[in-house]
Amino acid sequence: MTAMKLYTKKGDRGQTSLFSGRRAAKFDPRVAAVGDLDELSASLGLARVAYPDANDLLCRAQKALYTISAIVSAEGRQIDLKFDDAEIEALEAEIDRATDALPPLRDFIYPGEGETSARLHMARAVARRAERSLAALEEPPPPENVLAYLNRLSDLLFALARLADQQSGHSDRMLGG
Repeated sequence: MTAMKLYTKKGDRGQTSLFSGRRAAKFDPRVAAVGDLDELSASLGLARVAYPDANDLLCRAQKALYTISAIVSAEGRQIDLKFDDAEIEALEAEIDRATDALPPLRDFIYPGEGETSARLHMARAVARRAERSLAALEEPPPPENVLAYLNRLSDLLFALARLADQQSGHSDRMLGG
């Protein structure tokens, strides 16, 4: 059996194929949104390396992002993938668990007291961008629970960044402080 090549040469002229089968320009908003999801997954990978305590949780998020990418790329066509609200509820439980272990937040904070938190904050910012990219999609729009998931994921990454700082002996550097 011959190994699959990494290159197809089909994208050399600035177009790519979506899961729906449509050829789209690489600057198409839907292609850009899927690219933002891919960048978010890579950012989560960097965070996983730095924060093994959250490895399973962040890996689960990466898997969810692949599902979301397929749904967005299918452009409303019927596929066998559904995004389950249980994923959002799981993130909310993790956010609550992390924030219960933290002092109350009194002001905006500066990201990056330690490398681990800096990576988590970077992933959080990429999650917000991916959320904006998906929210801008019109026909068809992404499922509402997908946007809710990305919103909660960014909240979780914020909480984990604060938790990682606390665990490494750093405290929040607040805007007003």
